[in-house]
Amino acid sequence: MGASASVQFAGSRALTFRVIRVDPRITYDGWLWIDGYVLGPTGEATERRVIFVRRDGLRRIR
Repeated sequence: MGASASVQFAGSRALTFRVIRVDPRITYDGWLWIDGYVLGPTGEATERRVIFVRRDGLRRIR
């Protein structure tokens, strides 16, 4: 996840995130609150977070 999802994830602050829940609250058009885990370099969960992101800035990886 990088700057296209939110400026808070620009540059060296980019992260890989495993989504476990999308919050159903209504928010700004095209934005979501998502709940999940920040993943480390080997794919292990390192931190649980709730983040506010642009839906169009997210991309699926496997």
